[in-house]
Amino acid sequence: MKLIDRLQNEVLVGDGAIGTMLYTKGIGLEVNFEHLNIIRPQLVLELHQEYLSAGAQVLETNTFGANRSRLQAIGLEAKVAEINRRGAAIARQAAGDQALVAGSIGPLARLKGEEKLLQPDEQRAIFLEQATALAEGGVDLLLLETFSDLDQAVIAVAAAKATGLPVIASMAYVEGGRTAAGFTVEQVASSLTAAGADVIGANCGAGPLELLRIVERLAKATTLPLSAYPNSGFPEFVDGRHIYRCTPEYFAGMAAEMAAGGATLVGGCCGTTPEHIRAVALRLKGAKPSPRVVISQSPAAKALDSSEPLKSGFLADWGKRPIITVELDPPPGMAIEKVLAGSQALKSAGADAINLAENPLARVRVGNIALGSMIQREVEIEVIPHITCRDRNLLGLQSDLMGASLLGLRNILAVTGDPARLGDQAGASSVYDLNSFELIKLIKDLNNGVNAVGNSIGTGTGFTIGCAFNPNSPKMAVQVTRLEKKLANGAQFVQTQPIYEQAVFDAMLEQTAHLGIPILPGILPLVSERNCEYLHNEVPGIVIPDEIRTRMKGKEKEAGVAEGVRIAKEFITAARHKVGGFYLIPPFGRYAIAAELIRFIREGK
Repeated sequence: MKLIDRLQNEVLVGDGAIGTMLYTKGIGLEVNFEHLNIIRPQLVLELHQEYLSAGAQVLETNTFGANRSRLQAIGLEAKVAEINRRGAAIARQAAGDQALVAGSIGPLARLKGEEKLLQPDEQRAIFLEQATALAEGGVDLLLLETFSDLDQAVIAVAAAKATGLPVIASMAYVEGGRTAAGFTVEQVASSLTAAGADVIGANCGAGPLELLRIVERLAKATTLPLSAYPNSGFPEFVDGRHIYRCTPEYFAGMAAEMAAGGATLVGGCCGTTPEHIRAVALRLKGAKPSPRVVISQSPAAKALDSSEPLKSGFLADWGKRPIITVELDPPPGMAIEKVLAGSQALKSAGADAINLAENPLARVRVGNIALGSMIQREVEIEVIPHITCRDRNLLGLQSDLMGASLLGLRNILAVTGDPARLGDQAGASSVYDLNSFELIKLIKDLNNGVNAVGNSIGTGTGFTIGCAFNPNSPKMAVQVTRLEKKLANGAQFVQTQPIYEQAVFDAMLEQTAHLGIPILPGILPLVSERNCEYLHNEVPGIVIPDEIRTRMKGKEKEAGVAEGVRIAKEFITAARHKVGGFYLIPPFGRYAIAAELIRFIREGK
């Protein structure tokens, strides 16, 4: 009988942990566990047989990390197909006709830095390669497990479905019923159902009690069969190793509650052993699927998702008059008088908001949140602090964002941040717990009154969320796709890299017209030939056309500034009736240049 038919009529028992069991059998953490399919197949076979003897009806292959992105890091990328086929064959040998074999597929390796993100077609190709090899090896189904990125899970489902095998899509949740990337149980259920998953599940991330709550929510959010593979509680570090204290008896009792809550495939994840599975098999012997009542998405869940593009604060008059934001760099020391004076001058000229970069080019500057609060209080103009993923871990980001809200800041531009190695602080390291997509999602969640793990923070933070966009890329369509993901995650306005070419500007407007979001093109006036060549040749994301480079040739000092301002005004003249505002970036903090351009935008002369 096929998997789905069986899940309609009985509760199946899955196996338990593979990695932690191999570790207890003497395999060091420096060894790639999946490579054991080739170099120690008998050991892997014995583990499968132990789970089969314990009563497991579904055996997972030892292939969780056997995708190209993970194996490439250790020089085994040429063995992707072999490792997966061997893993499937070993599990099939153990299972015989007594159990089903599930081909285990985990998420891709996480790469540091936004510039290293794999495009969706690249991700799909990696998943398809692994899924195809597992299918060729003889698995009965594919189990996508421990995913936290919902977009990646959807891509993986599409790739796995191409094999024609049944697909279980299982996400890892943390406390509060959210993935580490911030997706709710209900969002996951909706997306994975639409993606075509045959079974939806939860595994890892949390112990049995938390996973029980997740199963109960999943049961109300989808009609699909459900799987549950909880950890054996939380690990405790004792005498140099991690110990899981959840007893087989307790684990089996929780497994029974999960079955009663709607799960029809129950196994174990980290820390579980054949003894845990034996206890589960005895407890669930003869169990039938529990009746379920699926409820449409709750009003609370819908409210969590409803963040329409917002036009308030400095964007309130968008479409009625040009909106102008101006970037100023915080000073490298405590002397903030120039920034305060510049902010006052820009406000007097007609600016709507002041951007404050955060340690641009990874060089230390005074904190832009504190400075932004001071500017808003003393100058009475809105501030847009740039928040990077580089300088804080997930804890620090949440703490500082909530603090910024308490200080009255209402706008954030979420950016990845230049790598620390580019800066002047030897020994400084980049954090990058999140990328810009995830940071935007985090801010959206804080706006909705919950933190990264779904716990309430009380009143939401109330930020208008901005993001960056680079139209100068030779692959603008790729950048537009990335922008669409940022908007889906919660971005509400866009500021671009400096643009110098009308053709690029027009192409950007054409390719983003469907988005319906405020886009402020960046304008960085040139001040000299040297400045022009530096920006073109050394600064990522800036491209200056040959015509403008020729115009700046030989121009220095006052002549260079004058020519740079003329070029900026020509761009503004051509663009003013096509766009709702501008993002001005005065060079070297020379706010007088920005003030001149503001008056030109406002008065047309």
